[in-house]
Amino acid sequence: MPPPVSPMMAQYLEIKEQHEGALLFYRMGDFYEMFFDDAVAASEALDITLTKRGRLKGQDIPMCGVPVHAANGYMDALITKGFRVAVCEQTEDPSEARRRGAHAVVDRKVVRLITPGTLTEDTHLDARRNNFLACIARVRGEAALAWADISSGFLGAMPCPTVKLGPQLARISPREILVSEAELEGLSGILGDRAPVLTPLAPVNFDSASAEGRLLELFGVGTLDAFGEFGRAELSALGAIIAYFEITQKGKLPSLRPPSREQPESSMQIDAATRRNLEISSDFAGERENSLLAAIDLTASAAGARLLERRVSAPSTDLEEIRDRHNAIRSFLADAEMRGTIRTLLRGLPDIDRALSRLCLERGGPRDLAALRDGLSLEAEIRSALPREGLPRRLMLPRSDADAAGDILRVLRSAIVDGPPASVREGNFIQQGFDDELDQERKLRDEARNVIAELGARYAAETGIQPLKTKFNNVLGYFVEVPPAHANRLMSPPLSETFIHRQTLASAARFTTLELSNLESRILGAAGKAEQIEKRIFEDLRCRAAASAPPISSAARAMAEVDLASAMAELAEARGWCRPVVDDSGALEIEGGRHPVVEESLRKSGGGPFIANDCELAPPDGDGPRVQILTGPNMAGKSTYLRQNALIALLAQAGCYVPARAARVGVASQLFSRVGAADELARGRSTFMVEMVETAAILHQADIGALVVLDEIGRGTATFDGLSIAWATLEHIHDVNKCRALFATHYHELARLSDRLGRLANSTVAVREWEGEVVFLHEVKPGSADRSYGIQVAKLAGIPDSVIERAREVLEGLEADELDGGKRLGGLLEGLPLFTAPVRSPAPPSPDETEVSGRLEKINPDQLSPRDALELIYELKEAVKRHR
Repeated sequence: MPPPVSPMMAQYLEIKEQHEGALLFYRMGDFYEMFFDDAVAASEALDITLTKRGRLKGQDIPMCGVPVHAANGYMDALITKGFRVAVCEQTEDPSEARRRGAHAVVDRKVVRLITPGTLTEDTHLDARRNNFLACIARVRGEAALAWADISSGFLGAMPCPTVKLGPQLARISPREILVSEAELEGLSGILGDRAPVLTPLAPVNFDSASAEGRLLELFGVGTLDAFGEFGRAELSALGAIIAYFEITQKGKLPSLRPPSREQPESSMQIDAATRRNLEISSDFAGERENSLLAAIDLTASAAGARLLERRVSAPSTDLEEIRDRHNAIRSFLADAEMRGTIRTLLRGLPDIDRALSRLCLERGGPRDLAALRDGLSLEAEIRSALPREGLPRRLMLPRSDADAAGDILRVLRSAIVDGPPASVREGNFIQQGFDDELDQERKLRDEARNVIAELGARYAAETGIQPLKTKFNNVLGYFVEVPPAHANRLMSPPLSETFIHRQTLASAARFTTLELSNLESRILGAAGKAEQIEKRIFEDLRCRAAASAPPISSAARAMAEVDLASAMAELAEARGWCRPVVDDSGALEIEGGRHPVVEESLRKSGGGPFIANDCELAPPDGDGPRVQILTGPNMAGKSTYLRQNALIALLAQAGCYVPARAARVGVASQLFSRVGAADELARGRSTFMVEMVETAAILHQADIGALVVLDEIGRGTATFDGLSIAWATLEHIHDVNKCRALFATHYHELARLSDRLGRLANSTVAVREWEGEVVFLHEVKPGSADRSYGIQVAKLAGIPDSVIERAREVLEGLEADELDGGKRLGGLLEGLPLFTAPVRSPAPPSPDETEVSGRLEKINPDQLSPRDALELIYELKEAVKRHR
């Protein structure tokens, strides 16, 4: 019979059973240990040694571990690879367990469940990006989406039909999505294989009535009406997020701001393909470096950077909101000296939101309190540097919040030292003078020798025995020592009532006092007591900070607004950007527009100036063009032109100034972009299929308020197929969607459509040929190209000269064949081995071929009516049948 498991292993198995879906980090002293399958999985994922500890049912128990002091790095690696981690801590001192018996096991429990959407530590997070947890809920045919960032306190919700989930999730970019167990299979199919981690929750967590109660309790209100009119599905999604936080944080909740309710139509709708094609938040490689966001981000603080990403990811369609954001930028452009002062202060601004969140979750330390102190102190300085009048409301902190923030700031200034340690356990983070009891214990701890010496000096003065000394040894502890000649005085009344004889030596007599004994006890326990007092003070300060979370969070939001507006002003002044006119006209008029990313790349590399270009698309009720077709060779700048105009519209509606001399942007309800070539082989999609899927989505969804940019539609298939698809797509956009569109193509034949499509205009990218070489001027002008210059571009790319020369010969033959009705093509192809066929004797024509040929030679197609042509087809079919 196998031996029973040890008490420790029995405890491990019991805790693990409650957290089957996570790797259990089981605290054992200075290590987190993992066992069984967890150990095998973690050792492979972390590339750490797999060992063993004991046996169970005759088998070795696999084990691996990581040091507690380095655990965050290992947890980060596991979370990145899709694992969940349950952190199991020792909840009592081992000495307490020993009192219960020699074989007693230290109490342990899981204090936190770490998942991709519930990270709070700076080591796990990108400071300049939100880390969103999303939730999808469906109630009686209605669907909603909610999302939250536990690390910064953001909470939002919106009604969201299932068909709109893709674009909204692409905008939010959550690390984890909560779904009901009942909906898991259906939503997995809708979201596809690109979805982030899907976490199923029991349906009870999605009950909308319970959800409303959770929200009311969380925010301490009697009704949610002040936050917005939330539908049942929205309440369900919000409530599930709160429930999940309670589950993963083991009952503790972060400091969440009241939910921000949005409507899908309140922001420009941008699908995932368009975000990818325009490289808004990340480039095609998934990196931030070459994205729009990286090119325009001059924010000085982490909170400002996160706000910028949210704005750029969801440009507004609310004219009042857009103009208010532009006004904030104008305020900083008007006073360069004030802007410089504020931006200097902002560079020292800590991440208030994330520090506050950790403190509310009882996961923070002295440095987080210092971050609140330093952040609120800088906020007060920045507020005093702002102009007192004419400031947009979004940059101002309400007086009530300013007063409340000032109260907690005063406490933190008097309490926390500069440069405190990260952990409470390290101690010495409370300032001298903040707490009298703590000061006394520290004095005993740090200056015991001086304290005892001071007491000895007092005894010498009171007794008149100048040789009296205070000393210490390991047997007696602290004692008073006098020469033998003075011993009788201390042993005689009244001094004998104070001094108690301990030991007589040949050279000295030793005494103690009640005061000295008490002082000795206090000295020996001073370090521990000082530590306990500091912990108590920290917990009191933490609770005060948590209670002041709303005004602290309000101050943090105001500073993020100030940071973003001042950064956009700095950007506009440094790069010559203008304030766009944003209205509801439906027009797009850009004078001297530039691509913000390409221009910045040229500046950094020392390249030449970016060639600016105009764009003009008329309102839907006007007479000008709504669709602009752009022809020209590769490398000439067609794609850049398309993208820059799309990005200018996006930036304008995000509330930013734009890279142009002047711009008028009629609010775009949607932005679509089909640019570039990529396949999705893992999903069974070729390059052409991806192109067609994305084009189909645009043609089905684009409304009259949309802005569409399409590049090289049809290039992934045969020439005539591609030309036909591009032709029909262009007609559909013009006649059916009736939206603003920029359409770049190599098919210069499409330029003929301007003769019959009244709101289509032709434009081309200018090039020059010089001694057989092509020079790209990057200038967009009216007209159309008559060739694609593909061979010249191939030469620039380094194609061997022999291939280039042969390509020229083939091209000349093909062009001549086109002019000559196809007669030269056969001769050209005969010169190519690929097209040379073996010589065969011609077969005599069959009777049906002769009859059909004879009939066809006598027919003039131009004189046939549709009915006559149909009857002719039936007659020819019958003729073929008769001779079979």
